[in-house]
Amino acid sequence: MSSRILILQGHPDHRAEHLCHALADHYRHGAEDAGHEVAQLDIATLDVPLLRSRQEWQASMPSEALAEAQRAILRCDHLVLVFPLWLGDMPAMVKAFLEQVLRPGFAFEYAAGDPLGHKGLTGRSARIVVTMGMPSAVYRHLYRAHSVKSLERNILGFVGFAPVRETLIGSVDSQDETARARWFEHLERLGATAR
Repeated sequence: MSSRILILQGHPDHRAEHLCHALADHYRHGAEDAGHEVAQLDIATLDVPLLRSRQEWQASMPSEALAEAQRAILRCDHLVLVFPLWLGDMPAMVKAFLEQVLRPGFAFEYAAGDPLGHKGLTGRSARIVVTMGMPSAVYRHLYRAHSVKSLERNILGFVGFAPVRETLIGSVDSQDETARARWFEHLERLGATAR
């Protein structure tokens, strides 16, 4: 059964090809070869202003480009978010994008008597692909992967994505071509299964 997949490319530098771009491309190729419908959005090409108040977040309207990103999220069955770990977290541009598109009234609704509100994006799964300089085992066990867990639970899970899976790719600066080829094959397999 085919799925509608949206890949969000979260590397902040769109002027050069980075490992995140190659990983997203391999996921897309695997998905398309398996018959899935794939759309891809490069966050770095969008004008993503910072939200500076709760009122802006709740009441202002996103730009047309960000509204189109919301429509793409609504169309997908499976979301893939790819980004490099910067200072232990997602790049600021990715966080700003998520704040802009996952607004009340779209991603969730406040409900009287329910502090968690109503999840607006249920019925969709997600995969987070994160690259990092440190070994992924160090990030997962020593640092407990806090930022990725926060993204999974407090952002994607909060608005209804389930299940949310992760792929952590560490020691990227010291990987040889064989190691990268294995990761590319792994991402193609994930794309084929829309997982």
